[in-house]
Amino acid sequence: INLLDTPGHVDFTAEVERCLRVLDGAVVVFSAREGVEAQSETVWRQAEKYGVPRFAFINKMDREGANFEKVVEDIESRLGATPVPIQIPVGQGPSHVDDPFRGIIDLVEMKMLVFDTESEGKKFEEQPIPEDQLELAEAWRADMLEKLYGLSDEMMELAFAEEEIPTQLIRDTLREGTLMRQVQPVVCGSALH
Repeated sequence: INLLDTPGHVDFTAEVERCLRVLDGAVVVFSAREGVEAQSETVWRQAEKYGVPRFAFINKMDREGANFEKVVEDIESRLGATPVPIQIPVGQGPSHVDDPFRGIIDLVEMKMLVFDTESEGKKFEEQPIPEDQLELAEAWRADMLEKLYGLSDEMMELAFAEEEIPTQLIRDTLREGTLMRQVQPVVCGSALH
């Protein structure tokens, strides 16, 4: 596995394009504050040109003005993409706001991940989704599954039969849809913490 970390700055557009020619996949990093910027659009179009499957990481969820939902909407409207959030944040913004970023909810596993502040996120704990977050998580999960039904007849049949959809089937469908460039999974967090 070779990791090619390219700067997002406009001065490095040529270098990014050279890298995209040889990649099997890309993680496109968006700021939870700034969202889709002009250079993000350029890199996204370059990746499209070279047929590179993409994954989106919405970073800086612990910053003032972070807005996960707005960034997901921007990815869809400004980039013409099909973002499929597979995680949602629990809270947004720094520790002094009313509802600070303090973890993520995994929509595939339906579990909450809480990161240890002392280890700066190196250690984390899986927890059940709190009652006050459950309705929101279920709504986001339903939206995720809705976007995946068109990619899997098996998922569609299970949905019609109102049966539980196995986690592995969700993962396989996400993988296949990503490789075919039909969807772009979205995760979130704080790279610094």
